[in-house]
Amino acid sequence: MTRPVFAADAIRSKRTSEDFTPELAKTGWYHSMELPSGVIHGYHSLDELRQRWSRFPLPVDLSGTRLLDIGAWDGWFTFEAERRGAEVVAIDNVEQDNFHYAHRELGSRAQYKICEIYRLPELQLGKFDYTLFLGVLYHLRHPLRALEIVCALTTQLVIVDSFVVDDEGANATPIPWMEFYEHTELANQVDNWTGPTLPCLLALCRSAGFARVEYLGTRHRHAQVACYRTWEPPPETPSTESPRLTAITNTRPGDFGINFDSRSEEFLHCWFTLEDPDLRREDLRVEIGGFGVHAVALIPGEPGYHATFFLPPGLSPGWHEVRLRTTRSHFSNSLRIAVDMPVQASELRIRGAADAQSWRADKVARGGHIALFLEGAAANADRGNIRVYSDLRRLAVEFVSAPGAEGVRQVNVRMPDVISSGACSLEIRHGEARANIVIEVD
Repeated sequence: MTRPVFAADAIRSKRTSEDFTPELAKTGWYHSMELPSGVIHGYHSLDELRQRWSRFPLPVDLSGTRLLDIGAWDGWFTFEAERRGAEVVAIDNVEQDNFHYAHRELGSRAQYKICEIYRLPELQLGKFDYTLFLGVLYHLRHPLRALEIVCALTTQLVIVDSFVVDDEGANATPIPWMEFYEHTELANQVDNWTGPTLPCLLALCRSAGFARVEYLGTRHRHAQVACYRTWEPPPETPSTESPRLTAITNTRPGDFGINFDSRSEEFLHCWFTLEDPDLRREDLRVEIGGFGVHAVALIPGEPGYHATFFLPPGLSPGWHEVRLRTTRSHFSNSLRIAVDMPVQASELRIRGAADAQSWRADKVARGGHIALFLEGAAANADRGNIRVYSDLRRLAVEFVSAPGAEGVRQVNVRMPDVISSGACSLEIRHGEARANIVIEVD
């Protein structure tokens, strides 16, 4: 009895047929090359390579820019970017003799580095205006992580080219999903790991931290995507008022402060007011340290709105301005967040304490709140890094004000019911600094 052919078998057969190694073996070159000694005819013709380049929204003249070419292979795109004036660094995970040959023939000054993409930050290459990330993504076991690394290294635009499983022009699905290849299912190659749909590829790029992700086209099951770090210009004539930011915090439970760690998966909560009844999540245009990033959630509230954003990759340590607009408005006011900033406080002084409701000095109702007036806290002091303890119990810090004229902050602390009436010793910890106070609990 003949076994019926199921859809999965047909899909596997189609993926295996993507193997072009026999054709590549005939030429020995993936890219064609126009060298002083003559033309080398590779798997991809010069016309095809030039057409691919023409679809990239890059300046014609790249003079004064830095460009990173990841997965350079024979190097046609490296040398084309250099010919147009860019300072180029080419990256591959395996050294290619063809690249060296063309590099010598052309008298190229492009740098050539052999490095796995996950270790790229270790090279400390600096920032690049543009990055070409062509034909690499589906070779990676951790595609989203790789896109985040590429995003962090780039200040303007990344061109992503990746294998996709959508049938060209037909059977497109709006659902973002990807196939996973455990063995050699895709093109008989051991290093082909994933096959995203086009919606999945676009979603991966947005989630990696790019503001705008624009589809350029698909050819031979390879989709090209332009990934921008910044938003389109605001409208010349806004049709709505600008939002007003009221607060920016991290989303860590029990923290909700202004400090962020670029090594972690950090999200921002953004509270703002705006009279725009038609506002949608897709309309938001947040900018953090000059980089745009898309919103992952928008929740109407009273008053105003609450939106959540991903901390964009590539922010340097220090203070960064956050501002917000919509597709119909200009930018809001700015608020600051601290990224990768240590707490620098050498000496804390408690200038006083009072019940946060009755304002009785040095006395607080059990189960109520006490206001501590703290001097000497760091500029990036917040609810997460000012810690208050009663014996070994950490108490909840629910508010930290901006410093007043004399540098004193109000710190509101909730006193739980379990604390006994009478004298209560509190210890405040902030960085390496410590301070103590004894209060009376009713």
